[in-house]
Amino acid sequence: MTTDQPRRRLAVIFAADVVGFSRLAEANEAGALAALGALRRSVVDPAVSGAGGRIFKATGDGVLAEFASPVEAVGCAIAIQRRVELDSDPDVPRLVLRIGIHVGDVALDGDDLLGDGVNVAVRVEGEAPPGGIALSQDVWRFVDGKTEIAFEDRGERRLKNIARPLRIFV
Repeated sequence: MTTDQPRRRLAVIFAADVVGFSRLAEANEAGALAALGALRRSVVDPAVSGAGGRIFKATGDGVLAEFASPVEAVGCAIAIQRRVELDSDPDVPRLVLRIGIHVGDVALDGDDLLGDGVNVAVRVEGEAPPGGIALSQDVWRFVDGKTEIAFEDRGERRLKNIARPLRIFV
């Protein structure tokens, strides 16, 4: 490998995004932004760091995080979804997340992670139902029987801009 090539490593990538955030922001931008900030501060950020993860990118209404362990990443996703479901303030717009998790090879760019592993995780997130979690088969193999919920095989899916089909579990 030449010095011009980025360093690489295997990582568990966790992608979370708020369902319908643009619509919420259009209807009540101040309320939607306040709710998003509160969700990040009180739920997402502490859950990720508490599970040994690291948020490496905020994407407007979403986050990308890395974990060393698929079991910890999935446990974090379960905890976040349960907390979001329980937290409901009638004065704040209700935010619903989709979370996708994939394990793959990534390129390091300072504190940022790039490449196929990240891109696939984002597409897996799009396969999660609102309020749900989707896993690539690679993640599912590590966590099957090791998490408090079981994931259902949804079969092979063609994901946007990903050449190969991926088996998805929700």
